[in-house]
Amino acid sequence: MKKDIILSGVGGQGILSIATVIGRAVLSEGLQLKQAEVHGMSQRGGDVQSHLRISSSEIRSDLIPRGGADLIVSLEPMESLRYLEWLSADGWVVTNTVPVVNIPNYPDQTALEAELASLPHVVRLDADALAREASSPRSANMALLGAAAPLLDIEPAKLEESIRTIFARKGEAVVEANLAAFRAGYETAKKQAAR
Repeated sequence: MKKDIILSGVGGQGILSIATVIGRAVLSEGLQLKQAEVHGMSQRGGDVQSHLRISSSEIRSDLIPRGGADLIVSLEPMESLRYLEWLSADGWVVTNTVPVVNIPNYPDQTALEAELASLPHVVRLDADALAREASSPRSANMALLGAAAPLLDIEPAKLEESIRTIFARKGEAVVEANLAAFRAGYETAKKQAAR
């Protein structure tokens, strides 16, 4: 098993929480993991990118080569497009459709949507709305993780177990809210895949 994943978004969206959930689930399955946060984490609103490399055998580098990513998971649509040159020819993009307009020359939303729609393998969802519908407006990152789950080759139950462990210190209500958002994203992705 080998899976190379780029997580992207802007600071404060919860990219590192997604990485932590995936990492804990991967390690619980006895797989190898290398992770690298590449830039932007120290600034709220700055771009954030994290490389996750998962394998059943030794991983030599923590950075994914251009054209080598199996999956881009992005909490911000422009950020998903920023890393397309890292995506393999048969790779997937799973992205939130809600922009974070934090620069004066942010691309036109219609052009952004058109470019995303033109990708051969893409799951687009309003993760923010799914989180709100699950009564957990701060859990858009977990809704997005749920949407990516069918493409991760990790049992959803392992990811849910990881969510429970990571958020346990915040109380059962927070755990359940994050699980509800994760499940909402998972169901949305399954419906898109069935079309």
